[in-house]
Amino acid sequence: MLQKTMLAAVGALVALASAAVGAQAAGFSAWEPAQKIDEIAGNSPELNTPFLDGCPIESPDGRSLYMASNRPGGMGLLDIWVARRPNRHAPWGAPENLGEPVNSAADDFCPTPIRGGGLFFVSREALPGSCGMGDIYFTRHSRWHGWSEPQQLGCAPDGPNSALDEQGPSYVEAGWKASLYFSRSSATVPGDIYVSNGRAGWGFGPAAPVAELNDVVANDIQPNVRRDGREVVFSSNRAGTLGGQDVWVATRRSIHHPWSVPVNLGASVNTAGGETRPALSWNARTLLFGRAPGPEGMSDIYVTTRTRIVHSDD
Repeated sequence: MLQKTMLAAVGALVALASAAVGAQAAGFSAWEPAQKIDEIAGNSPELNTPFLDGCPIESPDGRSLYMASNRPGGMGLLDIWVARRPNRHAPWGAPENLGEPVNSAADDFCPTPIRGGGLFFVSREALPGSCGMGDIYFTRHSRWHGWSEPQQLGCAPDGPNSALDEQGPSYVEAGWKASLYFSRSSATVPGDIYVSNGRAGWGFGPAAPVAELNDVVANDIQPNVRRDGREVVFSSNRAGTLGGQDVWVATRRSIHHPWSVPVNLGASVNTAGGETRPALSWNARTLLFGRAPGPEGMSDIYVTTRTRIVHSDD
């Protein structure tokens, strides 16, 4: 009996240690208490409005902040907007609407900028050949010609788009291999996280669920994977949340290993409200996300930071 009790205690300690590792990714401090982004000194007060503002994500160079909003001045429903700054240490300016051909009269949201001027996003525009409720598209920006006509990614079973609502595309590139993480859901089907693999620059194939990140009954949506592929944040209402949707995190040793058990990021990030579409910056030291309801609008953008831990023997 004593031996069983000791083994149980050791098992509990191991579980707690695993949770701590998951909540605090190796090499980083814990996340600071989140702040409403427009209340940080110097940032434009227009980053949040009385309307819906969410889906925030930085460009790889840290000089552009993409977001989705249904604020006045758009083309209808949710549009993609971008705020800019001269360098990653400067404050953010006021957001500007991306306009056509990216935005439409339908919902256009979940922008995901990548290196080289490319942008993944989701549109619910009912175009000929649409796969379902919301499909993932890709466009590229040129200094001379602006945004190219968005190209829809393929439909299931050959491509990642399905009859459900795709959300939160996250692009990870390792050599010739490229992976696109995203979620699928609907009003009646809880979300699950999927991954579609392909070759860099050659499109994406069939999508498969990421079993380690999905809960059987929870709404697991909008994943964002760190650029080295070893940490993922996503929104979920699984058991252990502080409110509706919370931000959860999982890690892995390499892109060839399975993900760890997801861990809630805790009260520095999550509240009794709903935290959605989290996104890590290129250096993984900044986390942006939406919170609904926000104190100002239907949803507001928040930001938190962490520091990189440098060990004496590094």
